[in-house]
Amino acid sequence: MSDTQPNHVDIEAVKAYLLDLQADICRQLAAEDGSKDFIVDQWEREPDQGEMGLTGGGISRVLEGGDVIEKGGVNFSHVRGKTLPASATAHRPELAGRSFQALGVSLVIHPRNPYVPTSHANVRLFVAEKDGEEPVWWFGGGFDLTPYYPFDDDVVHWHLQSKAACDPFGDEIYSKYKDWCDEYFFLKHRNETRGVGGLFYDDLNESTFGWDFETCFRFMQSVGNHYIEAYRPIVARRKSVPYGDRQRDFQLYRRGRYAEFNLAFDRGTIFGLQTGGRTESILMSMPPLATWKYDYHPEPGTEEAKLYDYLAPRDWLNLEGS
Repeated sequence: MSDTQPNHVDIEAVKAYLLDLQADICRQLAAEDGSKDFIVDQWEREPDQGEMGLTGGGISRVLEGGDVIEKGGVNFSHVRGKTLPASATAHRPELAGRSFQALGVSLVIHPRNPYVPTSHANVRLFVAEKDGEEPVWWFGGGFDLTPYYPFDDDVVHWHLQSKAACDPFGDEIYSKYKDWCDEYFFLKHRNETRGVGGLFYDDLNESTFGWDFETCFRFMQSVGNHYIEAYRPIVARRKSVPYGDRQRDFQLYRRGRYAEFNLAFDRGTIFGLQTGGRTESILMSMPPLATWKYDYHPEPGTEEAKLYDYLAPRDWLNLEGS
């Protein structure tokens, strides 16, 4: 990208990075699983003759039934449309009616062992276009961790990697996007966070910090690259911890919370459904199994009760002072 202008929107460079990121994450997670590889499903959507006029396609990589990963999906998509959907213009009404391109990688990993947390990550670029005008672009993404039986050292490691992704871009970046993650991944009807957070950012463009396109793209790459550095060591550390029916039942119960968030609040899910996107790719983040129990509360003092102390914002890098 060295030959481009500072604010040139280089969609092809972003696409090439995303495809490499998807392949690398799948390679590393399959190696950690050791029993299965990700299947590769390349797809193209039929041109949409409706108002939005959607075209495009993507690559879905899915691993199911592994010794370590019960279900994992890592999806790349690149779609185009004649008009932005309501979810994309809710905070930007001036963009209504523009055509758009959206490309990104989104993943969710549901491990088999209840002592291994579920993880989610995505990085994406939106470009809204109109003839005769400069394109309007913004990046978004992040990653977050959802443990069932949390360990301080896992959570601290996760946040150290989150901070490492942000530090080259300014001292305030980690704190800003850590706080946004805590606010975004919050189940209002349960009054609890989905997990222990990480990073979340959206609407990142030249107006946010004065960064040009290249700098925003570098930040996206830093977040994308740090996900596997944050997650794989936790998987390796916990995947062989013995567990029984009690731990498995609690894991499935807590997975229900994950499903609730994805269907009720997740921007990516809502955007995909509003745009008539590929259902299999949109909903591949759902857990393979989940349960709901009426008015369940874990017994005080149990391993299960410990989780609820983690489901609130906290300064994980300063535990003694939080």
